[in-house]
Amino acid sequence: IDPLCLRVAIAFGPTPSKSNAMQNQDISLETIAPRPASEVMRLSRMGCFHQHRLSFMRVLLRRLKSQEWRFEAALFDIDKQGVGVAVYSAHGPKNTYSLVAFANDLAPEKRSDRVIATEWDATFTLFDGVPSTQDIARLRQNIPLQEAGRAQESELTISRANRSVRLWDHVVQRLATGQQPDATLVDQVGYLMRTTAVYGSGKFGAADRETLKERDECQGAFQIEMLTVFLIRAFALDLVEHMARAQGGQRAVVLDPSLRRKFGIGNSTGLGMAPFLINHPMLLNNWIAAKEEALARVRRVEWASQDAIDTFQELLPRALQNIKDWHSEHPLQVQKLAKLKPDIEQLIAYIPDFKFNTPAPWNQLFLWGQKNLGQDGQELLISLMMEPYGDLIDGLSSCMTADELTGFRIDGTMSIGRLKALCEMIYDWALEIDWAQKQPNSRAWYVSCEKLEPRLGERFDEDIAEFEQPLQPGRDAARLYKDLDSMPDTAQVAEFLMAHPEHRHSVRRCQLAARCDYAEIRDNTIDAEMLPIDLLRAKLSFFGATHFDPRSDRWVRINMFRMAPFPHELAQSDPDHWTYPPLSAAE
Repeated sequence: IDPLCLRVAIAFGPTPSKSNAMQNQDISLETIAPRPASEVMRLSRMGCFHQHRLSFMRVLLRRLKSQEWRFEAALFDIDKQGVGVAVYSAHGPKNTYSLVAFANDLAPEKRSDRVIATEWDATFTLFDGVPSTQDIARLRQNIPLQEAGRAQESELTISRANRSVRLWDHVVQRLATGQQPDATLVDQVGYLMRTTAVYGSGKFGAADRETLKERDECQGAFQIEMLTVFLIRAFALDLVEHMARAQGGQRAVVLDPSLRRKFGIGNSTGLGMAPFLINHPMLLNNWIAAKEEALARVRRVEWASQDAIDTFQELLPRALQNIKDWHSEHPLQVQKLAKLKPDIEQLIAYIPDFKFNTPAPWNQLFLWGQKNLGQDGQELLISLMMEPYGDLIDGLSSCMTADELTGFRIDGTMSIGRLKALCEMIYDWALEIDWAQKQPNSRAWYVSCEKLEPRLGERFDEDIAEFEQPLQPGRDAARLYKDLDSMPDTAQVAEFLMAHPEHRHSVRRCQLAARCDYAEIRDNTIDAEMLPIDLLRAKLSFFGATHFDPRSDRWVRINMFRMAPFPHELAQSDPDHWTYPPLSAAE
């Protein structure tokens, strides 16, 4: 973890000394360390990650509430057909950000989740400040075009969304006639709009992240993008109520507040996101390292307070209800849910007999989970164990960014012997693979010419090998290791790379992973049985997404901010525990 993380750790003080009870039971708090990368960084486990206290949505809402941000709908110029423009402004201590939303009356046959779509029900930009009339006129000519338009540094993100085919018309019609929507249908779908992209960091000419990194509200990962989605959700709910009033007049009603919160923002995410974790190893390390440090701190808690126990026990049935509300028709996810639900029921049945008054109770519960629950259940238990300890772990969110330039320089003075030893330590799993076989080489990552988006092809069925991207670190590390034998162990890396420049990226990754334990995924990303949705879920869990619903092994639908307070409710609401639905709202 970078030095900022170390400062956060120091702020919490040293690990408490062992009590006599702890010594008598031969339990050493000091030996409870973060889980090893060889366990955490396997795709099967990463594909079971759940949202947690350090997820970026939750970091955002805690910040917005603690800093007393103000929100207003500065403009809502939408006609009866749902066409027009709206501006939602978020006023912070130093800066204001405004979501500029362009609503469209899109024909159903034009509605598509695919990245090649050219029209959407709504398009958005997060504007730096409050847009003028002239700004809105310029944005109207560009933002609805998305890729075909042009943005400036005043635009921080660009996004688009489509209405839910199953739910939008139903909600409008019900509200227009004075009725509330069918709660069962709301639970099954969970959103009124589904984004197909939220672009930031300079795409299409928008502001580069470097221009924002010094701002307090941009500290941490993806905070500007999460603010965009938070405001899109508010706009979507206001728009559906507006269209109901336009249709029903005085008969129309607004959504009941408890039902309203059940609507999140959907998102369709495909292969374009998958390579991110491979291309940003230092950032990935800091995300995982912060979470694993948080888990280790909770496991080191010597005695559980009654408040912590009560919080954990109160969230257990809510977590189970969340699983019951989680719907998917994809066989992989159906199978996961079929295992996860009885696992959490087993955990709930076990808790009445669990002795919380023993030393290091959370470590004992963690170890029980390792023995008795599947990976999905284990990861959900970890998220639940972290919930009562915000004062202990929330500060780690400031460690989840990375200056990736610091990991770019290769140490050319390192000896070949040392580099070989690092390869054996980090890529032992890759060195055991027979790369001459077809199965471990079945896939190839490339970039499509049409949309400049990452794609995953079948190497032996498609003519794509010459376009392959360096997104298979294991295979490349094995090739590096083999070629290292061409030089003596006492030679230097610089001399080796003069003869083999094709290995520069692998040497860089190996040296980085030697300093950052969680920088490298410990699995083959081009194997015939590799599931890209495991990469997607790992990243999206750090966003704070819920209700993962794979539509194939290569793209997934999720829900964001479901059950979260709306901007006008945040000051009087809990910014954290909304992620598990209140039982009264779920019944």
